[in-house]
Amino acid sequence: MSPAETLTVALTVNGEAVTRDIPARLSLADFLREELRLTGTHLGCEHGVCGACTVLLDGEPVRGCLMLAVQARGRAVTTVEGLAATDGTLTPLQAAFQKHHALQCGFCTPGMLMTATALLAETPHPTADEVRDAISGNICRCTGYVQIVEAVLDAAGTAP
Repeated sequence: MSPAETLTVALTVNGEAVTRDIPARLSLADFLREELRLTGTHLGCEHGVCGACTVLLDGEPVRGCLMLAVQARGRAVTTVEGLAATDGTLTPLQAAFQKHHALQCGFCTPGMLMTATALLAETPHPTADEVRDAISGNICRCTGYVQIVEAVLDAAGTAP
């Protein structure tokens, strides 16, 4: 397969069916940003280290920069744009991030929200250690993580 070859990809993004002809080697993050204009998925390191590009693939967090878009064929992708209700109502997690000032520059926020969303789906009432472990693959250079952990615990109803 040549790098310039295009393939058809059909998947669901934030609840909507999407079909596009795309370059075979287009990353999922670039597909979301460039083809679908969902720019909430941020690109930081582009090596899978920082977590800024984290999205949910069938409910599981994945690094959008490390995955090819064609690998998501037939699957469901959720981006940060897909978290809030269609009327703009924030999820309890998003509201808790706002309440606890769990963001500063905001660059890591989409990845943190997606990672925490997956954690809360699997562990509805996590401990602080479980939250810290879950977000340990996401780098934040501004907050010091304390407010992020507090926000996740508040959203889960387990804040001290």
